[in-house]
Amino acid sequence: MVRTLHLLFFVTVVAAAAPAVAQQAPMTPMAAPAEPNAIPLGTGGVEGSGAAESWFSQWGDTFVRNVTVATLTPVLPEPGAANGAAVIVAPGGGFMFLSMSNEGWEVAQALADQGVAAFVLKYRVRPTPGDLGEFEQAVTAMFAGAGARPPRPGGFSLADPVEDATAAFALIRSRADEWGVDPDRIGMVGFSAGAGTTLATTLTAPETRPAFIAPIYGAMTAVDVPEAAPPMFVVLAADDPLFANSGFGLIESWRAAGRPVEFHLYQNGGHGFGLGNSGMTSLGWFDGFMRWLEFNGFLRDGS
Repeated sequence: MVRTLHLLFFVTVVAAAAPAVAQQAPMTPMAAPAEPNAIPLGTGGVEGSGAAESWFSQWGDTFVRNVTVATLTPVLPEPGAANGAAVIVAPGGGFMFLSMSNEGWEVAQALADQGVAAFVLKYRVRPTPGDLGEFEQAVTAMFAGAGARPPRPGGFSLADPVEDATAAFALIRSRADEWGVDPDRIGMVGFSAGAGTTLATTLTAPETRPAFIAPIYGAMTAVDVPEAAPPMFVVLAADDPLFANSGFGLIESWRAAGRPVEFHLYQNGGHGFGLGNSGMTSLGWFDGFMRWLEFNGFLRDGS
């Protein structure tokens, strides 16, 4: 690749965590929500992890950290409404936590409402302190100078999230009939760190064969694009403080390889906006994504 996966990891960590530091909203511990449909992927644990999985809320959203057991949660369309397409949804969080509501469950439900079978991937993340206060202090200290010096990965790499995503693709294909999914129309949407996971899976795990990918406000670093790279839909806000000012190498890479790509650079939205925020032009990205899926035949049988 033009840039290594470790560099992609560094950039994405800064992306997901820096907004939390800038806004300094308090982290509030919460009980683990019920996840009755979550299916363990059986991909193993996390090296060096000593704290239990824990949940917290911030800015009204729900987050989980110290994920050592990857799971996949189906969010399926109403009976009779499915169009056969499927999307794995990978939340962001700098590989230290996952934004489960804003970039996971809410996105999955929006897809299901459009007849697309959605699957929220709770992938393994980097170990963090068990105490929430200690974790919050560590995040603040780590990213205070992140613009000048990227944090070190602490032994964590993209291998675990990619393995989890690979297992997710395999599981969906193995149960495609049960879930009303066309095995040839399974794509992946990822946000920030989830966008990094989406790209790394596409580029390093060809057996996953995603029909399409959508990295949402992820790193724009140039990559080497394989001949069979899937169509790609990219979203970024022009005022994203992390990725909007370093060029658009990712887009140019896809174009140079002759692979389909659609890129939406919205006037505003910042970073971490999920489905979008009221009063921001980026609020419309999801509708554009659905039109793109329709245009490319992913919402129809025989595409």
